Amino acid sequence: MNYSIPPLPLKIDVETRVVLKKSAVAHRALAELKGITATIPNENILINTLSLQEAKDSSAIENIITTHDEIYRSDVLNQQFASIAAKEIYSYSTALKHGFEEVKKTGLLTNNTILKIQSIIEENNAGFRKLPGTSLKNDVTGQVIYTPPQSSQEVIDLMNNLERFINDDSLSDFDPLTKMAIIHHQFESIHPFYDGNGRTGRIINILYLVKQDLLKIPVLYLSRFINQKKVDYYSLLQSVRTDNVWEDWILFVLEGVEKTSLETIELIKNIKVLMQKSKHRMRKELPNIYSQDILNNLFRHPYTKIEFVVNELGIHRNTASKYLEELVGIGLLSKYKLGKENFYLNNALFELLRNVGQIEESD
Repeated sequence: MNYSIPPLPLKIDVETRVVLKKSAVAHRALAELKGITATIPNENILINTLSLQEAKDSSAIENIITTHDEIYRSDVLNQQFASIAAKEIYSYSTALKHGFEEVKKTGLLTNNTILKIQSIIEENNAGFRKLPGTSLKNDVTGQVIYTPPQSSQEVIDLMNNLERFINDDSLSDFDPLTKMAIIHHQFESIHPFYDGNGRTGRIINILYLVKQDLLKIPVLYLSRFINQKKVDYYSLLQSVRTDNVWEDWILFVLEGVEKTSLETIELIKNIKVLMQKSKHRMRKELPNIYSQDILNNLFRHPYTKIEFVVNELGIHRNTASKYLEELVGIGLLSKYKLGKENFYLNNALFELLRNVGQIEESD
C-alpha cells in the first residue's frame, strides 16, 4: 500500500481527551520510576543489568532468541560469547549505552547518533538505505504490507525532518509521551536502514525520554510489552498508515509506558531488597572483605569473574579470587567453570531476572 509519510509536526491534533487522561497516568508511573532509580547507590547497576534484559526482549521481537544463561555467561570484554544470539544481544546493549552517553553529553538525539546506534547493532556502516527494493511483508503469507520510501533522498529528507522534530521542542506543544509515540511511528515508517530498524527505533524511544528529562538513566524498556502484544503493535502501526488512526496507536504506547514503568519499579525494589540482604550477610559473615564496591560488582553482573573484580575494584588478581571464593563459601555466589575460566553466579539476582522473564512470557 502507498502511505505518504507526513512531515512533522503533524497538521492534526492527535491529543484527544482520552489520550490526555491516559498520558497523565503514564507520567505518574514514569515519575515514580525516575524517583526510585535515584535510590540505587550506583546507576551502572541498573544500566548494565536492565539494558541486557531490554536487549534480550527487543531482539526477541526480531526472532533473535537466547537465554539469560547464555547472556550472562558471555564475556564482552574478551569478545567471547555463549552463542551468536548472545553476541547480538550484547551489541544491542552496547548501542543503547553509547546512545545514552551521547544524549547525556550533548542533550540532543541526532541522526549521527542514530546512525552509530544502528551500526553497532548490525556491526556494519551501511548507513541509510540507498537502493530501492525494501518492503515489509507478512511473515506467514509473504504479502507486502507496506512499502517505505524507496528514494535515498526522500529517506534523508524525512530523517532530517525527524531529527528537527526530536530536538526542537518549539515545533509542537504535544506532550513528550505523545511525541515519543509519533517519533516511533515516523521512524518505523521511514524504515531508514536495510536492517536493525526495529531495534534502533526501540532504543530511540528510551533515549528520547532521557533527553526530555523524564528519566535520568535508560531503564524504561517497552520491548517486553511490545513482545507480549506483537500482533497489536504491528496492527496499530499499520492502522495509522491505512486509516490515520492515531488515537489507538498513542494509547497503546502510553499503556506500554505505564505498565512497563510499574513492572520496572517492582523489579528495582526487589533488586534493592536483594542488595540489602547480601550487604547484611557480607557484613556479618565476611566483615574483612565487605565493601560497597564489591557489593556493587555482584549486582552489576549476574555472572561475575575475577577479571571484573580486578578492573572495578583495582585490586590484585589473587585478592579478587580470594574474595569470590569466600562469597561462594557463604552461598552468595555459585562457581562455574566454563572453558579455562571460572564464572561466579549471583544466585538470587539471576533467579529474580529469570523469573521476571518467565512470568511475563507466560502472560
